[in-house]
Amino acid sequence: MISSTEPSVAASPPANVNRFALSIRPLPRTPDRSGGLMCDPLIWSLAMDSQAENSFLQYWEEHIYLPHPPYWLAAKASPLSINQETMFIKLIEENELASHLHSFCKQANVACSTNSLVKKKVEATTLPPISQWNGVKEVYDRLPNETPQLIASQGGFPFFRESMVKEGGFMSIPDLRDPMSYKSFLPRSLASKIPFSFARIEDLKKNFGVMNESNMDKYIQKTLKICEKSHIRGEQSTCLTSAEDLIDFVVKKLGHHVSVWSTENTEGSYENVTIGAVKLIYGNLSEPPVLCHSEPFPFQVYYCHVLQKVKVYVVDTHAQKKVNHAIMACHYDTSMWDPNHIAFKLLGYGPGLIEVCHWMNENGMVWTKTLG
Repeated sequence: MISSTEPSVAASPPANVNRFALSIRPLPRTPDRSGGLMCDPLIWSLAMDSQAENSFLQYWEEHIYLPHPPYWLAAKASPLSINQETMFIKLIEENELASHLHSFCKQANVACSTNSLVKKKVEATTLPPISQWNGVKEVYDRLPNETPQLIASQGGFPFFRESMVKEGGFMSIPDLRDPMSYKSFLPRSLASKIPFSFARIEDLKKNFGVMNESNMDKYIQKTLKICEKSHIRGEQSTCLTSAEDLIDFVVKKLGHHVSVWSTENTEGSYENVTIGAVKLIYGNLSEPPVLCHSEPFPFQVYYCHVLQKVKVYVVDTHAQKKVNHAIMACHYDTSMWDPNHIAFKLLGYGPGLIEVCHWMNENGMVWTKTLG
């Protein structure tokens, strides 16, 4: 018998994660050789990390009326202390960041190499390389004609009909992985100093030590194209380069009373899974949710958009190793999508004639409005 497990509104952090330690205790001090007092370096370092994490948690608590963020989102908070943040801002302003790249990348937990890809923390080492078209669900026009063939060759389908997801049925799941799932946000004050535009892409690549034609170069170009694309009618979208910007956008669109939903893990990628329970978790077509997709970039960037008439489901997908609880978003108004969109090429219909569904990938989020 297939069991159904409903995910909590926001996943609880592991027991060893300090959820809301918002106060910093005075640091223990030890005598120095001159007879004065000095802070223990290790304790000071740990305290700075704690302060950085607390800054994100405090901002969350002040703006989002949920007890805590999902543990994986809290783990993306910038690890930089205020002093480190100030130092790196100064280096950017003086055009000297490239000379301190190794230190910056390590301390900020961002990707600053020519070919940064997936860190080997993933158990499934037998999976194919990360799909190059993980981002197609974020774009509704101007996709190349050869895209369907590329998708078919990589396994799984990024778009499908709601009727195709039925309990007891089978479905081929595409790649759910985030190409760089480990990277952290930058603090807003630091992220705002990074040249985030195609017009200044050479300056951006110089800051992060990215060579032309490298994997990271391709990721940066892809993300900037998505972030600078024109909206379809009725769509509200933006790219968010800090955790504070992400929270502000959600509050602006939905208010403070929200729920956040995400796919539990990447199990089932490239597999033909058995569909278990399918549960509607948000069906208010008059109050559209906010969908946020993690973008491949040196630091954590989210592309968030609001489209009308979207329903959200949680689906139990029974993969080879374990059950995944995957989030499925279904768009019921496709009338403004490009007629050449990959969804219509794969499914055989045109704009406005069908609903179109897709999975939320690793680190993707759906934010929904709740009653206060």
